[in-house]
Amino acid sequence: MSHDVLVAGVGMIPFAKPGKSEPYFRMGAAAAGLALADAGLDYAAVQQAYVGYVYADSTAGQRALYEVGMSGIPVVNVNNNCSTGSTALFLARQAVASGAADCVLALGFEQMNPGALGSVYTDRPSPFERFDAETDALVGHGEIPLALRYFGGAGKAHMDQYGTRLSTFAKIRAKASRHAARNPLALFRTEVTEEEVLAAPVIWPGVMTRLMACPPTCGAAAAVVVSETYARRHGLDRSVRIRAQAMTTDGPQTFESHDMREVVGFGMAQSAAQQVYEQAGIGPRDVDVIELHDCFAHNELLSYEALGLCPVGGAEKFVCDGDNTYGGRYVTNPSGGLLSKGHPLGATGLAQCTELVQQLRGRAGQRQVAGARLGLQHNLGLGGACVVTLYERL
Repeated sequence: MSHDVLVAGVGMIPFAKPGKSEPYFRMGAAAAGLALADAGLDYAAVQQAYVGYVYADSTAGQRALYEVGMSGIPVVNVNNNCSTGSTALFLARQAVASGAADCVLALGFEQMNPGALGSVYTDRPSPFERFDAETDALVGHGEIPLALRYFGGAGKAHMDQYGTRLSTFAKIRAKASRHAARNPLALFRTEVTEEEVLAAPVIWPGVMTRLMACPPTCGAAAAVVVSETYARRHGLDRSVRIRAQAMTTDGPQTFESHDMREVVGFGMAQSAAQQVYEQAGIGPRDVDVIELHDCFAHNELLSYEALGLCPVGGAEKFVCDGDNTYGGRYVTNPSGGLLSKGHPLGATGLAQCTELVQQLRGRAGQRQVAGARLGLQHNLGLGGACVVTLYERL
């Protein structure tokens, strides 16, 4: 794969609460249109499309794109749980990098229901059977929804081993709200304090309050990726390229370690990040801005360590020193992240892409990270898959 891959255009729509959004196909069409307009291209220029979503029927990708155009191109529907959007981007990048296509659209959308995530098909074995069994064995608490048990249990494992305080997770959530206040596309733009996060309704005593969990969200985002040759030939924006990317799935440690941090993908994220750093010939300290998968404040803390932003066991100090925000070592989730911007599953990875591309272009407005040159994206889906992507300003 020798072709440089550039991100020529990005777009996303404002995220909304369930019941407050347009239908999925209209959201998807709108985001695709924004990305194409940003690239300065018509849909006729797109040679392939990869469309991600979790909660919709087969060929929903075609339903959305047919609102944009019906050009007969290959449209591939993608479902990889919460890493769906970045998986669509991974496939789009591969198509361009391999030379199979020069101009590819990655699109993600989600029209969600209120409340905790749940299975749609209850008449057959769940892909989470082994994850559920391990969670039952390690943390119990069967009365708590599973996603909260997964990530709350992982956070508790960190608390038990390193003495991490509940207030540290509250600091992360408060930081997310401060960042989101500067983002007009975020779902929640009201700032909350650490004290308000701790005072929110308790989901798991001593482990989690409601504000430490991301909300169900509806939305869509998209990116147009092209070869460097195509961009030059057509006079497209050549300021941001995908310098490195890796996708990983679960290894034996997910269940054999009997550690909730591994159940929720610590090893997947660590491996993907290491592959990306090796591909790019850099270290984590070279990164300027990061969009990471903060579906819960607990996972943001774990991800600091998995991505190598701080030593394993050092995440609480990292947070308390302010190294996760403006004025610190890194700016993590300048968009507000999943906690405040929202988490429409299929769109999340491409919303992260949109934020980082705008940061590297210097067009992020009040949330701009000064001098950003390298942006790191981390998008995780249980079941499982993790995609880590490094973007570079040229």
